[in-house]
Amino acid sequence: MAKLVGTYGENIIALVDENSRIHTKFNQTGTATGRLSSLDPNMQNIPVRDELGRELRKYFTATDDQRILIDADYSQIELRLLAEISGDSVMREIYLEGGDIHASTAAKVFGVPQEMVTKELRSKAKAVNFGIVYGIGDFSLSQDLHVSRKAAREYIDSYLATFPGVDRYLKETVERAKADGYTTTLLGRRRPIPELSAKNKNLQAFGERVAMNSPIQGTAADIIKIAMINVHNALKEAGVDARLVLQVHDELIVESSVDCADIVSDILEREMKNAYNTVVPLDVEANMGRTWFDAK
Repeated sequence: MAKLVGTYGENIIALVDENSRIHTKFNQTGTATGRLSSLDPNMQNIPVRDELGRELRKYFTATDDQRILIDADYSQIELRLLAEISGDSVMREIYLEGGDIHASTAAKVFGVPQEMVTKELRSKAKAVNFGIVYGIGDFSLSQDLHVSRKAAREYIDSYLATFPGVDRYLKETVERAKADGYTTTLLGRRRPIPELSAKNKNLQAFGERVAMNSPIQGTAADIIKIAMINVHNALKEAGVDARLVLQVHDELIVESSVDCADIVSDILEREMKNAYNTVVPLDVEANMGRTWFDAK
């Protein structure tokens, strides 16, 4: 409670202006992946997973009763980009058919029919799915899933056998990064990875994990920046009373007049979905509400 009050209460209240507005500062080059970072206050780390912390989002509101917040979020963008960049036909097919990637992965990795996938199995598959994107090893996965390292290793091996295109992508990306000294996003932005040539084995291993993930997370960062520009221009062109007020990683928040909220929501979804031309469709979920809590 003291942490929530101190970090997200008193510190933020101290930064409110005379119009009861918060104005964060965005840094274009504050992260190695290319994602925007936010400070004074950091609006990208307002709690969302913790039930008590999430209550804080009720204090971020639209200006008055005639205005509303619209929150649009890319759904599983990193996994979709993994399917896109790796070219894995199995993963691509799941997304192209509108399937549930975690349930499908659970069925394939654990060898059960999809209709028999339990909540627990889906949860384990989800941990493997997102872990693979970050080059997770058997030790870390065993800790996340509370299973033995042997079981975690079997999950990873089964996953990579199920999605051979992903396995090939991860290996080739690391080898290419070692040769070049950098990785590249789909849009051509480079990230140097000097750790790959370090003598220290731990640093090398870190560099390999960075090489696996950087093209994916970096491309996601590029895409949402394009979406921000396109959303801004589309709102201006439509002549609607709305403006982009916040970006939180894979999420854009617009404040809009209630009168044109539906039009604005459609513009937001359209521009985010079409920010970059991919084979694997980018999926966007938009919600609206008087407060950030209601809109999420």
